[in-house]
Amino acid sequence: MSPAANTTESLCPVCLRRLAAERVPCGEAVELVKTCPDHGTFRALVWKGRPGLEAWRRPKTPVPIRPELKPSSRGCPFDCGLCREHRQRTCTVLLEVTRRCNLCCPVCFADAGASGPGDPPLEEIREWFAAVRGMAAGSNIQLSGGEPTLRDDLPEIVAAGREAGFGFIQLNTNGIRLAQEDRFVAALKHAGLASVFLQYDGTDDAVHLSLRGRALAGLKNQAVAACGRHGIGVVLVPTLVPGVNTRGVGELLKAAVRMAPVVRGVHFQPVAYFGRHPRSPGGGPRITLPELMAAIEDQTAGMFQASEFRPPGCEHAWCSFHAQYLVLPGGGVRWLKPSEAPRGCCAPIAAETGALRTMAHVARQWAAPSGLQPSGAPETPASGPMSLEAFLDRARSHAFSVSAMAFQDVWTLDLERLRECCIHVLDPRHGLVPFCAYNVTATDGRALYRR
Repeated sequence: MSPAANTTESLCPVCLRRLAAERVPCGEAVELVKTCPDHGTFRALVWKGRPGLEAWRRPKTPVPIRPELKPSSRGCPFDCGLCREHRQRTCTVLLEVTRRCNLCCPVCFADAGASGPGDPPLEEIREWFAAVRGMAAGSNIQLSGGEPTLRDDLPEIVAAGREAGFGFIQLNTNGIRLAQEDRFVAALKHAGLASVFLQYDGTDDAVHLSLRGRALAGLKNQAVAACGRHGIGVVLVPTLVPGVNTRGVGELLKAAVRMAPVVRGVHFQPVAYFGRHPRSPGGGPRITLPELMAAIEDQTAGMFQASEFRPPGCEHAWCSFHAQYLVLPGGGVRWLKPSEAPRGCCAPIAAETGALRTMAHVARQWAAPSGLQPSGAPETPASGPMSLEAFLDRARSHAFSVSAMAFQDVWTLDLERLRECCIHVLDPRHGLVPFCAYNVTATDGRALYRR
């Protein structure tokens, strides 16, 4: 790693002051190191293993924010809304429609609970959709919280988003109500819901008891089945915590493949320490993207291989990875090799081009295929090579994605990465705020943006 590539900026975990920071190689690991004149030096692991940090790049030509939505005064990350320092357009907008939740997880970016503040009324949310249309037309929408299904008018919120012109609306949920109320799922589908982003931390109750405080494995599978009955695509979203569920990623992937085509993919989220979390130095234990790629290959015995994953074309390369597969009859998978150049060796692409491609891919892949038939009896493996016609038919219904997003907390926040964020939260006071900036939390619980 060159000296110039080592330097960036970050925040003090105690006072949230902007600080100079360095990415310091330590063998195959890279730590982000920063020193606050008042609170001392902080180190946090941000990368470990191969490919190395510098090899995992996908250069992009920045896109200026048009129009500039927030004047710059204090500088990044204090002028979000978005300001002229930001280098990527919005891909997905999160609307937090409630702060209430029917769980109280030990780690929660929203610090949600049963006694959250009053929900914003439907008419206010209609105004949010209009505001987003003016700032980031064509973006994908994710309804989040808290737990959005606690709102009985959630189908009306989905319908309002469709009426405002948003073609892809996704629900971020723990799935409890979806598992228990089939009519509610039917109403969401009728309103225009395309996809469910389902909290799904593992295949056994021990994992759920540790991370969520309840035995939820059966309810999660019932939620998947309910979505399948009503033609809603599901993405399984595990929060990965070392020592809790990182040894179960292989079994989770195999279970997800068995639930295709209702389950459209798995989107791993290595734990980030913001909101409600154990406030230990450095946040807590971490698993980095290359460690996760290696674990996927090892735990699936090569069914999914680390060499198949690619850096993103939308957000900063160090934030995520992805790969696309075809689920074959009998439960095997075939990697769908991308037509683009191999990772780390391509010419820069326009940031906006990467964002538009990502938005279209997410809407196409994470929604249910037309005429979805929920999986039933196991399929018989194909007896010979698949014909081109059979392959194309299968690709339309059984494409399957594996991806991961490494969110940043106050210890790992790298402003180079933040300026290329494309996942933004609508804050009615500030405008569009990058997800990690919106949720970043100091050691005493203070946040830059989240109320």
